[in-house]
Amino acid sequence: MMSLSSEVVPVGVEIKETEVSDEAFEEMKVFVRDYLAASVESEEDGGRMRWYPWHSADYRFNHILNVVELATEIAESEGADLDVVRVAAVFHDVAKLEAEQDVHAEAGARVAREYLTSRGDYPEWFVEEVCGAVVDHSYTGDLDDVSLESRCLIEADVLDKVGANGAVLMLLRMGYESRTHMDAAKMVDRVLERAHDHTERVVSDSAESIAHQRIKRVKWLREWLEEEVSRMDADGVTDR
Repeated sequence: MMSLSSEVVPVGVEIKETEVSDEAFEEMKVFVRDYLAASVESEEDGGRMRWYPWHSADYRFNHILNVVELATEIAESEGADLDVVRVAAVFHDVAKLEAEQDVHAEAGARVAREYLTSRGDYPEWFVEEVCGAVVDHSYTGDLDDVSLESRCLIEADVLDKVGANGAVLMLLRMGYESRTHMDAAKMVDRVLERAHDHTERVVSDSAESIAHQRIKRVKWLREWLEEEVSRMDADGVTDR
């Protein structure tokens, strides 16, 4: 499941290389998916799932997979430990549906720690760095204050809410709020506003590049809506 580097190093130098096999990583994803599903099933009447699809186990797991892909891409560009980042990414929201928002990161770290210490021979430093990144992912301060691996995860987490994905989720919300499509431009403007806020927060070149590309897609959608819907309420919050 895990193998340490066989490279010879001087005595007293800590070996900080590990490898999580594809099979082991797939097992982690299955565990997280099942954990989220069980969290929803344990709530009366489906809990928060009753109102918004993004409070469902399916949505949360898909968000996690999106974050894994984004975090891996950023980590590869920034030179972070890929296994720490991707394992932290897959566990970062594992407790999202059973814990309160302000403590879900710490709860997720506890789940990750129990899994990693009971299902594999992972070194202590690896478990600590993964759990540290899971806790850090809800940090709202300066990203220069966290580890590189935590930063990659945080940037990926906020970027999943930017772009076409974020715009579609906002439009889905319109239906739950009984809004008409004439309000769509204003709703998409909210996505753009949030996207600009997130872009100001990320610090890595790779994350900034992803953010700008996704913002461009949302701007196109906004412009197309205004062109095609004759009664569009175009009052918005974004300077175009």
